Amino acid sequence: MKAMVLQSAAGLDRLTLADRPDPGVPGAGEIRVALHGSSLNFHDLGVATGRMPSADGRVPLADGAGVVDAVGDGVTEFQAGDNVVSCFFPDWQDGTPTVGDFRRTPGDGIDGFAQEHVVLPATAFTHSPAAYDAVEAATITTAGLTAWRALIVDGRLKAGDTVLLLGTGGVSIWALQIAKLMGATVAITSSSGEKLERAQDLGADFCVNYREQQQWGKTIRDWTGGRGVHHVVEVGGPGTLAQSIEAVRVGGHISLIGVLTGAAGEVPTAALMAKQARLQGLIVGSRREQQDFVRALDSSGIRPVVDRRFPLEQLADAFRYETSGRHFGKIGIEW
Repeated sequence: MKAMVLQSAAGLDRLTLADRPDPGVPGAGEIRVALHGSSLNFHDLGVATGRMPSADGRVPLADGAGVVDAVGDGVTEFQAGDNVVSCFFPDWQDGTPTVGDFRRTPGDGIDGFAQEHVVLPATAFTHSPAAYDAVEAATITTAGLTAWRALIVDGRLKAGDTVLLLGTGGVSIWALQIAKLMGATVAITSSSGEKLERAQDLGADFCVNYREQQQWGKTIRDWTGGRGVHHVVEVGGPGTLAQSIEAVRVGGHISLIGVLTGAAGEVPTAALMAKQARLQGLIVGSRREQQDFVRALDSSGIRPVVDRRFPLEQLADAFRYETSGRHFGKIGIEW
């Protein structure tokens, strides 16, 4: 069985295509899945480059989608031929968060989905959206579910709300599509005029080039008539948080989900307190939330934005493309 593995000295040049033992037949409560697609996340890049160290020989990629080959005894939710997609936290089934690390996250603490077959508990998967291919389905595991939880589960987004999105990566573009589906008004930032035009084509109502308008928090607040936005999907971290607090309205909600500008930094606590805003950290979501998300997608007609697809053996090149920052939406891996 073919698999991409990461050798001990992490780095993109240490990703190699290897033969791994076939996982065999599923046991009780398990399913065997023939995998056909994945997508890249900032977390995966951290593992691949060694910024987030993992075990020697680790199979990367947290997202995985494919077709059920066989089911073990006691499995009633799936049958052979079903299209399924993985869960980022396979042990978090429902309810409030129960995990705060990545020890059981595929592609980090355990082997991920850059391989041809897996045998795992049935509860580590959900059904895929009905109209999606494997790459499209894989985009919901991390980026899609993060956006869904930020806006719908935690943010309780409703029609007429205003939303600010930072950048045009996977989470932000998913959040744009979800917010427009719910009847929200959306502002989005980027340093690329071309990307902002593409965001407008997807329904963005207001675009800000943050290189041209470095005080973009005030620009967003002015756009709302001085009130500020109801929701901010904050993917930048310490380098952008102050501007996000400037942009949010009194009593608003900031979902802190990214560390693109660093893992630590100053928080303008007085400004946050004055805004009486809710600053909430989150990491993806539960299996139940993913099932809810899939039902919404099945009824909405939304399709994910996949910028480019790479074959499995070109995984290192796909990561290099991710580091270039040229992508819009998600980068897919397909085999």
